[in-house]
Amino acid sequence: MSTGKQLRELANARRGALVPGAFNALSAKVIADLGFDAIYVTGAGVTNMHIGLPDMGFMGLAEIAEQTGRIRDAVELPILVDADTGFGNAVNTRHTVRTLERAGADCIQLEDQVSPKRCGHFNGKAVISADEMVGKIKAAVDARRSEDFLIMARTDARAIDGFDAAVERAQRYAEAGADILFVEALETADEVRRLPRFLRAPLLMNMVIGGKTPIATTDELAEYGYGMVLYANAALQSAVAGMQRALTVLRDERHLTEDPALVAPFKERQRLVGKDFIDELEQRYRA
Repeated sequence: MSTGKQLRELANARRGALVPGAFNALSAKVIADLGFDAIYVTGAGVTNMHIGLPDMGFMGLAEIAEQTGRIRDAVELPILVDADTGFGNAVNTRHTVRTLERAGADCIQLEDQVSPKRCGHFNGKAVISADEMVGKIKAAVDARRSEDFLIMARTDARAIDGFDAAVERAQRYAEAGADILFVEALETADEVRRLPRFLRAPLLMNMVIGGKTPIATTDELAEYGYGMVLYANAALQSAVAGMQRALTVLRDERHLTEDPALVAPFKERQRLVGKDFIDELEQRYRA
């Protein structure tokens, strides 16, 4: 079964499949090694880790396509990719779909924010008209080469126009051909619980640690009817915390030992990056 079909089955099962976010190939390898079913290439994570800037529209198509290709080479799991606003209008969105499908994505997420976008849990967002977003979704659907390539439509309208308006937009996006729906930054537990009652297409719920949406357990979200549960930047936030802990010890004590509470052991690092496999290839092709 193709990774795209695997992803569609995960979404349609509506059992709250956990999808962590990756910001590079190594973080994707860690996610795959721990047995998760899919990976989300996070635009915020790529922006934070590779550019050192906040998630406010600084990442371009080239950066996200490069990381998508590297992650595709590193893992065999289905990959969802954050494509922001499609990096332009409907015609730009068509190019974005072709580029990311070629890079190895199985699904792209398109959002209805005004460009330059910003993190869905920041203040100061604005959205384009629903009609313009419908055009982008139609362009994305027409552009994909494989029917196994999925389009996820995200609306940020909850913060601007309220819950009912966000639901109405999501319904229109499904009618335009979106395979998965994502209503960003719900603000109450009641909204999280009620949303699946209004939408027939599979839903993704974003659990942002420290964000605007109340954290629900994955079991609760599965019971409500969500197909996937996204933790887009759990790996990123834990990596930052780990770096801060280890480097604080190094700064204060002026040395650092192989303490597994602070650093991954040397052998574990080599296992994750496939050192034994590379050694085997060297032996196989040695003259």
